[in-house]
Amino acid sequence: MSEKISLITWMANLQIQFLTWRKGELVGSDRFGNRYYRNTSVRKGMRERRWVIYNGEPEASKVPPEWHGWLHHTSKEPLPERDSPFHRPWQQEHVPNPSGSAQAYRPPGHVFQGGHRVRATGDYEPWTPS
Repeated sequence: MSEKISLITWMANLQIQFLTWRKGELVGSDRFGNRYYRNTSVRKGMRERRWVIYNGEPEASKVPPEWHGWLHHTSKEPLPERDSPFHRPWQQEHVPNPSGSAQAYRPPGHVFQGGHRVRATGDYEPWTPS
């Protein structure tokens, strides 16, 4: 079953695909399958236009930091993920924001976790204004 999209969304997607076909140059892709493009023709005095075509649902948190810097003109060329001077061995891998998905954090007592919370112990004192 295909997902229904509005006419405005469909037309916006068509415009982006047309722009990519006409003036886009593929720069690279990341491990999530997102593809990054730049404009092939840049007017004098203007910055080049850069954009991403997401693999699947368009979610900005799916863009890794190295590509985010390139998209926002922080770096001139995209930095390789592992060779980035900003990458440290103790850093965790980039993970897209899971809010609203099946991977979202649900604390004990959440409706989807059974809905039963552990009773409070005697160390809890409610705040009352004086």
